[in-house]
Amino acid sequence: MENILSFLSDLKANNNRDWFNANKERYLRLKALHVEFLDKVIHGVAASDSDIQLITAADCTFRIYRDVRFSKNKDPYKTNVGAVIRRGGRKSDYAGYYLHLEPGATFAGGGQYMPAPELLRAIRYEIYNSPQDFQDILSDPVFVKNFGTLREDKLKRPPKDFPADAPMIEHLKYKSFTVGRSFTDEQVMNDAFLFEVIVTFEAIQPLLRFLNQSVGFSS
Repeated sequence: MENILSFLSDLKANNNRDWFNANKERYLRLKALHVEFLDKVIHGVAASDSDIQLITAADCTFRIYRDVRFSKNKDPYKTNVGAVIRRGGRKSDYAGYYLHLEPGATFAGGGQYMPAPELLRAIRYEIYNSPQDFQDILSDPVFVKNFGTLREDKLKRPPKDFPADAPMIEHLKYKSFTVGRSFTDEQVMNDAFLFEVIVTFEAIQPLLRFLNQSVGFSS
């Protein structure tokens, strides 16, 4: 993992096509290391999540090239490597696991990020109809130890069609349902990092199962 962080750090300082092309072989080695690591993560997590047993690293990774067409930032390359591991691959509607590798900003977590309006409504109804089940997930000691609570991304007022005094009303305001656990560069480069990522992903599984009950019922 040290080679991955080192390349990304150098890329951040030299985010231009000339430097990238001169270091293309180095990038390809990084990419191969990333795929190898992800396949190990998937294999480890699939032991407790059958939904991802048929997923490969190729289904999960993102391109390093940035879409700069509508951005003021014209840097051509991302300075991180990310992967979404979920049933159906990274473009599916299912909630899933997310691993973000970036010098000084690595984290592992996941959930459901900015779901489409129909799916968001279905998730909110799932919480509304089963508030205690959702609360039990968020208050589980293993969940709290790894993530604390959901990341803040919510409406100021109750969403349409839900009473202001509904149980879990503050959670019904969320627009995304995601969590994350941060890692230092030293932790990322430690041999135990693979194990820690797998353990982190296992801790999120009850939340993913709850959120994924709504997929298919969002019409």
